[in-house]
Amino acid sequence: MDYFELTISISPRDPWTDIIIANLADRGFESFVETEEGLLAYAKSSDIDNENPISGTILNEKDLNFEYKLDYKIIPHQNWNAVWEADFKPVVVEEYCTIIAPFHDQTNIVGMPIIIQPKMSFGTGHHQTTWMMSKALFEINFQAKIVLDMGTGTGVLAFIAEKLGAEKIVAVDIEDWSVENTIENAERNACQKIEAICGDIDKVPDLGYDLILANINKNILKAHLPSYADLLQKGGTLLLSGFFESDADELLEAAEPLGLMKKGSLNKEEWCCLSLVKQ
Repeated sequence: MDYFELTISISPRDPWTDIIIANLADRGFESFVETEEGLLAYAKSSDIDNENPISGTILNEKDLNFEYKLDYKIIPHQNWNAVWEADFKPVVVEEYCTIIAPFHDQTNIVGMPIIIQPKMSFGTGHHQTTWMMSKALFEINFQAKIVLDMGTGTGVLAFIAEKLGAEKIVAVDIEDWSVENTIENAERNACQKIEAICGDIDKVPDLGYDLILANINKNILKAHLPSYADLLQKGGTLLLSGFFESDADELLEAAEPLGLMKKGSLNKEEWCCLSLVKQ
């Protein structure tokens, strides 16, 4: 699958970078890399208007107080791995774990090592949301727990869950290459309790989950909340990220009628991670 790479140079960067990221996320862009000049944004080329591919990527408000420059290109499927490898640096999640690629030096690793060959999948730990989700997992008792990792990407959260003692993990993603990536990375991490499934929420087996992990975007999370409530055991935990702090109240308002109540939260650079418990 080809990907669309949008390069945006912004001056000044703050606060416009975060505002534009939120706008692009609502338009179907899936991942973002902040740069010294602004940001890179990625979306499936099939989701972009080929006749006018950069229309609407900057907010359509008048007299915005910043200057910007746009550029874009198509990244063929066969080139994507090289792009990720070139940019992939070890990620240290405080004292808890270090997310590395197979080609990294594994000496002086801090905490639990998690080995990820990222390929095209989201979830390398570099993004604030994956970092927060990874940290939050170390505050949870996984012993004998059944876990759903929705939108698994590289599988990084599923691997942490197994290494922390989960009995079974169902890792689901809508992209077949993410599922393949999860299976490959599971072997790298000697994980044997993960079932990888290609599909959306309707493909999730109802196993009575003790914990559900979902690091997606706000709109999908909101649409999935009723299903998460049905799939989660009473007293179970729902861990959500993939959205800004400013969106947290909207998700909490949608979750409360479903019996999902706020337990805690993490914030990192305006991104948010929510922990909910099923009443």
